[in-house]
Amino acid sequence: MIEPAYIRTMARYNTWQNNQLMSILKLMPEEELMLDRGAFFGSIMSTINHLLWGDMLWLNRFDPTTAAPQCEPADGHKMFPTIGTWSAERFRTDGLIRLWAERVKAVHLHGDLSWYSGAMKQDFSLPLAMCIMQFFNHQTHHRGQVHAMLTATGRDAPVTDLVFMPEDM
Repeated sequence: MIEPAYIRTMARYNTWQNNQLMSILKLMPEEELMLDRGAFFGSIMSTINHLLWGDMLWLNRFDPTTAAPQCEPADGHKMFPTIGTWSAERFRTDGLIRLWAERVKAVHLHGDLSWYSGAMKQDFSLPLAMCIMQFFNHQTHHRGQVHAMLTATGRDAPVTDLVFMPEDM
């Protein structure tokens, strides 16, 4: 279904996208980051927090040596209250995602991943490859929401096309 090269490419893409977002979001006033813009999680800050929460949760499922988010699922959207604390954790987590991606071998992609979902209050067991695709799809989905919210503010939003990702990323 997928190969390790896909995972490494998507991990690089994730870092590239988040670095672009950070450079824009750090310049925005806190009030603008917290403003409810009608998105699923309301504000830009809530959306990027939810995305980081999800990344930490999935990464912990893939690599239990990494830390799971230290909050309830319902609170994931407010995990980091400032752009500074969010940026520091985003940078750290993106590094962990890249390290995990470099270690994945083709043989690791067979079989299922089993976990208990606190949000859904039930056990799941799905093909690991599908879970990894969901991990990257979730990132892209929510960054798309942030992109739309940034565009609505009149700011330039980052380039998101995978084909334009720099080689040195």
